[in-house]
Amino acid sequence: MLWHHERYDSTASFSERGRKMKRFGMAIKLKPGSADTYRQYHAAVWQAVLKMIKECNISNYSIYLKDDLLFSYFEYNGSDLKSDWAKMAAHAKTQEWWAVMEPLQDPLATRRQGEWWAEMEEVFHLD
Repeated sequence: MLWHHERYDSTASFSERGRKMKRFGMAIKLKPGSADTYRQYHAAVWQAVLKMIKECNISNYSIYLKDDLLFSYFEYNGSDLKSDWAKMAAHAKTQEWWAVMEPLQDPLATRRQGEWWAEMEEVFHLD
């Protein structure tokens, strides 16, 4: 996935119908001097990668950049987060995308074991 997420949130709750939207906020740094390249790639994300993101029940996905810090927000609308992460991780074109993005990124030292992008705690939300 764009965030190389290997840790699964076991606290995510899903409704009896099998779905409940879960919001994610994640952060990672860019290596100094990588911002222009990162912007160029994200101005034309590969269609196969975008399709896989949607197939893995992810929507409303945004990435923000400030002073070499990236913040991503997305919503997960599926019922099996672990399986959707694994599906994305197994996708060849997504793996190629990650191979291009990884050298541009510098993971946060405080990320949890198994994370590339560090998952953030949601402390406030207003619909």
